[in-house]
Amino acid sequence: MRILVVEDDKDAATFIAKALGEAGHVVDVAGNGEDALGIASDAHEVLIVDRMMPKLDGLQMVEQLRAQGIATPVLFLSALGKVDDRVAGLRAGGDDYLVKPFAMAELIARVEALGRRKGSPETQTRLTCGDLELDLISRDVTRGGEKIDLQPREFKLLEYLMRNANRVVTRSMLLENVWDYHFDPQTNVIDVHISRLRGKIDKGFDTQLLETVRGAGYRLHAPG
Repeated sequence: MRILVVEDDKDAATFIAKALGEAGHVVDVAGNGEDALGIASDAHEVLIVDRMMPKLDGLQMVEQLRAQGIATPVLFLSALGKVDDRVAGLRAGGDDYLVKPFAMAELIARVEALGRRKGSPETQTRLTCGDLELDLISRDVTRGGEKIDLQPREFKLLEYLMRNANRVVTRSMLLENVWDYHFDPQTNVIDVHISRLRGKIDKGFDTQLLETVRGAGYRLHAPG
């Protein structure tokens, strides 16, 4: 599933995103309600929203999303656990409410239950982009039936690009979702890994899949 985590505590957001990613989900992160309004859409299958945030709190954010017609299931996270607090969250448009601190296993179970409620398909185990295939279980990568050996970080980078095939992904998105950096450390690590990955998945093939979008980022282009 594609999940949006809206949490102003960077450590908590990173912890949640990592756990969901390891469970096979694609995770986007927003640090406050205002930023979340700009990226939340029906493309997300579940939203995990911290209730108390600066600029725009979780209740107000979800109310605005519902007013826009976005019906994506919402799981509220909050240290406020009284009955009135939970009721306020549900009345604002939330679908579930989990009180902090919580067990990560319970969070993942609740998220997956909300995803099933929306009719989400089962978690993917194989990603394809043209004749490029990535198996999330065996961690095998092939193109045109030819096996490609990738280092762990290259595999994670390719997985993220394939999950976002035909979409431009920015350097910030890659730093946050592949390297777990929530800031730009002024490094060429992305350029180095993109170059290595391009050499492995495109070299020797007539169709080049990995594109550099000048001034924007990168895109894995699926032919057709």
